Amino acid sequence: MSYQGVFFDFDYTLGDSTEAIAEGYRRGFAAMGLPQPTVEQVRATVGMRLEDGYTFLTGDAGAGRQAEFHRLFAGSVGVNAQGEDRKLMIEGTRLLPGAVELLSALRAAGVRAAIVSTKPGNTIRQIFEHQGQLDLLDLVIGGDEVARSKPDPEGLGLALGRLGLTADRVLFCGDTVIDAATARAGGCDFCAVLNGTTPGAAFGDYPHVHIAENLADLQVWLGL
Repeated sequence: MSYQGVFFDFDYTLGDSTEAIAEGYRRGFAAMGLPQPTVEQVRATVGMRLEDGYTFLTGDAGAGRQAEFHRLFAGSVGVNAQGEDRKLMIEGTRLLPGAVELLSALRAAGVRAAIVSTKPGNTIRQIFEHQGQLDLLDLVIGGDEVARSKPDPEGLGLALGRLGLTADRVLFCGDTVIDAATARAGGCDFCAVLNGTTPGAAFGDYPHVHIAENLADLQVWLGL
């Protein structure tokens, strides 16, 4: 394989936190006096910043209300949640079929594996630690560790620098056009993974080297 590194988005690329995310939206919206969103409505926001997800569902772009929702979400299931509430995110997130197998194959092949996500970095690390799979990752860059969220390539560039890799030798994999735009801006090849809500046709306007139906398909395409 020609790639020295394969980087991933997290939600709907390697993992599924739908139940916890939906619960965070329900609690946040209830506290703000808003109608409860359905799980399918929340699924459409996964991969966005929480502020953008709030606006997507409500049409309210007010910075104050966005920040209030972020605070409520963080306290209910996110980084500021405690006890059983925090377990909703950490223990309730599942790694998608093929994730461990693909990451293990990359490790065996000597290919660096990193995550660049809008999800908080420590949350991702705790999820992998809970699964006993943290050692399969060389690096995690979360949305709380950069000043500019995807599709800005700041996180991608930070991961490249920390691992000593160049963009032309790295493949970035994700499930949304946000990820595709991130790869394009960062100069990396892009592979779409259709584990989320974005159909393959949506990636037609973005440079890509492959569209994988799932992680097993991606592993085969990589020759691992």
